Amino acid sequence: MKKFLILSLCVLTFGCSSNNNPNNCNFLLNVNVNVTVNLNLPQFSQLQFTGNSVRLEGQGNGGIIIARTGSETLRAWDGADPNHAFSNCSLLSVNALTATCGCEDANEYELLSGQNLGQDPEPCTLLPYRVEFVGNNQYLITN
Repeated sequence: MKKFLILSLCVLTFGCSSNNNPNNCNFLLNVNVNVTVNLNLPQFSQLQFTGNSVRLEGQGNGGIIIARTGSETLRAWDGADPNHAFSNCSLLSVNALTATCGCEDANEYELLSGQNLGQDPEPCTLLPYRVEFVGNNQYLITN
């Protein structure tokens, strides 16, 4: 009985945690994304080379940013800054493997991991999408 009481006390003590950090990453909606990208098409041909990125409008919250991060690797991110309420200024502009917010604070993100590059990192990283190679130089992007 004593062992059971001690075990129960340990489970209650270590099983509970306090989280004082509120989730501030609620600016982007969870919208359905399901698009196929063909790298043989002219608008996506840059993605055949490492270090390039393109923006695909009409998907996600603020479009989708697709980046070639390695010889066999594509990454896809939502094109809106996750640390701002959605507006015209929260759309990210892309330069190679860096995306920058148009708002006053000009948050900057790297497209390898989605991390903020600023001195005072924001709490949210870029919203990622799944990228799956489906063959014939085509990739399926979903969430």
